[in-house]
Amino acid sequence: MPTIKHAAAKALRQSKRQAQVNRVIREAVKDLVRAARKAVAANKAAEAKELVAKTATMLDKSVRKGVFKKNTAARLKSRLAKGLAKLTAKK
Repeated sequence: MPTIKHAAAKALRQSKRQAQVNRVIREAVKDLVRAARKAVAANKAAEAKELVAKTATMLDKSVRKGVFKKNTAARLKSRLAKGLAKLTAKK
């Protein structure tokens, strides 16, 4: 804890709490992205489509909350959609 004003101590508490929340959200998104990529790699079109949609929704929500920057989310969504498109084009 800083040895300065109460406002600085409160700001530190808030930033630690928010960092923890952001970490949880970031990990959840990472898990979804990983699962979607795995489904695309395994040629499971139906599962991949569902996971890509879920991931895109979660990314959009996390951008609104400030966890990810919008270009980062757009890049991840684009790459997932591209992989899904390749998978559905094969059939």
